[in-house]
Amino acid sequence: MTHDQGPAQPRPSLTPPEFASALSQPRHAAPAVIAPPATSPAPVPVAGAAPRRGRTATIWIVGLLVLVLVALVGYFLNAIGPGASLVGMLLALLPLAGVLFAVRLVDRWEPEPRGLLVLAVAWGAVAAVGIALGVDLLITLAIGVDASPLREAFSVVVQAPIVEEVAKGIGVFLIFATARRAFDGPVDGIVYGALVGAGFAFTENIQYFALAFIEGGAAETSATFFVRGILSPFAHVMFTSVTGFALGLAARRGVSAGQAVGPWLLGLAGAIGLHALWNGSALFGDFFVLYLTLQIPLFAGFILGVIALRREESRLTRRRLGEYAAAGWFTPQEVDMLATSAGRRTAMAWARTLRGDRTPLMKGFIADATALAATRQRALTGRDPHAASEERELLSRTAATRAAMFAP
Repeated sequence: MTHDQGPAQPRPSLTPPEFASALSQPRHAAPAVIAPPATSPAPVPVAGAAPRRGRTATIWIVGLLVLVLVALVGYFLNAIGPGASLVGMLLALLPLAGVLFAVRLVDRWEPEPRGLLVLAVAWGAVAAVGIALGVDLLITLAIGVDASPLREAFSVVVQAPIVEEVAKGIGVFLIFATARRAFDGPVDGIVYGALVGAGFAFTENIQYFALAFIEGGAAETSATFFVRGILSPFAHVMFTSVTGFALGLAARRGVSAGQAVGPWLLGLAGAIGLHALWNGSALFGDFFVLYLTLQIPLFAGFILGVIALRREESRLTRRRLGEYAAAGWFTPQEVDMLATSAGRRTAMAWARTLRGDRTPLMKGFIADATALAATRQRALTGRDPHAASEERELLSRTAATRAAMFAP
């Protein structure tokens, strides 16, 4: 990114990729020169608004969610009743809280815009459930009601995985298409996919818990909660994360929304396959045996994959901030601090020892520096025409925050 008059024409790089991993972000433009800071920068107000990292969801998406929410509330009240629905909702909040906490841990390195996180949960809890219920109703009207084992197997292993994963996947794709500046790579895709899946599981659990309460009272409800709330709270999260992961890889390659349809379909295929495997294990085999021998290893592999992607984010942050350090914006010690979780914890502890407890300033400094690294990476891949202006604002903010932390 340059600060000269007129946009610079990107040139293809002849340098080898920074990381050997196949998940590494490709470079679409040669590294731009970073202007060094002024020797005596003028004070910049610290309390300025943070740069926007994503576009607000369009009004028609919000309107759709409101309309479907009204329809879902009416459905639950009429089909299940207010009392059982309330019991189901209270119980469903418990696994949702655990999932949201886990996703928050994954998203701590470079937090996504809060509005998009809320949109992801809302799409899963409202729109995806509404779409799935509507399609299921159309299929029932088309082929009728059949209690045969073959019809049950089709519904559980084929219909449900396809319909539900497509409904959830649409939400992840919409976030990708409308908020590209906040969709930087696989970790972001996993976060958005996980939250869409968490929202879907929340509403689905309301129905399961409520029906169990109606049919079998506390005993049946406890058994259902054990299976869905304790043994498998991350099932939908893991399924839809596969879709988000595929879109995250597409985002790293700087593809357009139209070009991302192929990766999205590939991710959907993976999500549908995992979903069908999960449902099939419950229908055709010994659920608990398959849970121990198959589902737990799959979940462990999922966790290890997320950890590996987080480490790659750390390496990328170090590389990009190192370029700013070479230009004089950060010290090498600050880069070491900002690029590791241990360094960030040490910095927060040090900020608490300063006069007046300056941890909010340090927290803002870390967040802005991480956003700065992501902004430069988007500029290098040539997919963010607003990166230069965002870079200037973030550089001013980090300089002002540093000055405030060291102020007497």
